[in-house]
Amino acid sequence: SSKLRHVEKDVLIPQIMRDRAKELCSDKVQAFTKCCQETGLLMVVKCRQENTALKDCLVGYYSDPLFYEECKTEYLKQREEYRATGIKKKRQKLTSNV
Repeated sequence: SSKLRHVEKDVLIPQIMRDRAKELCSDKVQAFTKCCQETGLLMVVKCRQENTALKDCLVGYYSDPLFYEECKTEYLKQREEYRATGIKKKRQKLTSNV
């Protein structure tokens, strides 16, 4: 059944959404990180633009019902596989940090 428990709706699916959104916004994550590394203590002031761009990108995904459904489907698929095999699958990162 695809009935979701409270913890799945409020914790597990949002976790997938966060991971996927970070991957999809990775250019903005990198820009913000780079800005912070270059500016140090002044990053709050200096990197406001990068921070806003990143937040807008992430929130755009978080508030997209289609994106939620996609992540829910991915979660249910993982849950199904886990129930069938007993093996918890690690999410593959789209980007490899090599």
